[in-house]
Amino acid sequence: MQALILAGGEGTRLRPLTSTVPKPVLPLAGRPFLTFMIDWLAGHGVDQVILSCGFLSDQVEQVLGGRYGGVDLTYVHEDEPLGTAGPVKLAEAGGLLQDRFLVLNGDVLTDMDVTAQIARHEETGARATLALVPVDDTSSYGVVPTNPDGSVVAFLEKTKGEVPTNLINAGCYVMESDVLSLIPEGAPCSFERDVFPALVGDGLYGHASDGYWMDIGTPERYLQATWDLLAGTVSSNLPPSDESGSLIYDPSITSGARIGPQAVVGPHCSVGAGAVIDRAVLQAGVIVGADARIVESILGEGVIVGEGARIDRGAVLGAGAEVPPAGHVPAGERVDPGVRVG
Repeated sequence: MQALILAGGEGTRLRPLTSTVPKPVLPLAGRPFLTFMIDWLAGHGVDQVILSCGFLSDQVEQVLGGRYGGVDLTYVHEDEPLGTAGPVKLAEAGGLLQDRFLVLNGDVLTDMDVTAQIARHEETGARATLALVPVDDTSSYGVVPTNPDGSVVAFLEKTKGEVPTNLINAGCYVMESDVLSLIPEGAPCSFERDVFPALVGDGLYGHASDGYWMDIGTPERYLQATWDLLAGTVSSNLPPSDESGSLIYDPSITSGARIGPQAVVGPHCSVGAGAVIDRAVLQAGVIVGADARIVESILGEGVIVGEGARIDRGAVLGAGAEVPPAGHVPAGERVDPGVRVG
């Protein structure tokens, strides 16, 4: 089985973390994010993944290489943004696609049952089958009402106000190659706005999927996904958490600090005595001084936090940023890479 992952976005909502690191390999719970998706797909029989990359694409290939676990990785590079459907046409032009394949948005953490989705696709004889998941707030997603047989009634992209269902497009599609005839070559094209509306009534089906699903595209959801991984709410092969529900990677120094609950300390970090890391994420090489307090925030690679400094809930610090001793980063603040606070 073959899957194409759309991993070309700039991840603007996650800046400043994605100012220096492409979103597909941004560390999540200490691992490049896409490795969770590749592991999940491999568990459903996928042995070849095509990665469609754009922003900082060379870094993605450097991190993941040509093979991860038992899955072969191939790369398609977008010179210009081609939307969500254009990269699939690009892969077809390169002779990379089989007659049936999966297409996935590259910013979703999930353990949905893709095997059941493929089986449903075969039962209905669909041209494309969309995984659907329920959400409380549909305003940021494509809403997909269906008939009792699963055929899609309409594709309502990011609709404000009242909608007919809370089932939204989960960004996982089983697709037959004849759908590619609806995509122009070499031009931007959207599955959500161009292709799927054209397929309504002509072989487009939805499949309500069980399991965990989280779009990690904002700092708030990135943190929630981290906590869910640590708690085992979503299936993964992360190493076991410690007694506080935290992960501390070697080699890191944390003696005398209070780590947790549900914190991640990446490799090569140093956390001083008396410091508190509470439901926060430290990426690799972060240095935290004694008696500093970091709560529910994200610190990019190589951030330096001085003694007695305080970083409040929801703050995000880009790579190499610096907080002076006794400094303060207010709740929700975003600090660009390399900036010294104050």
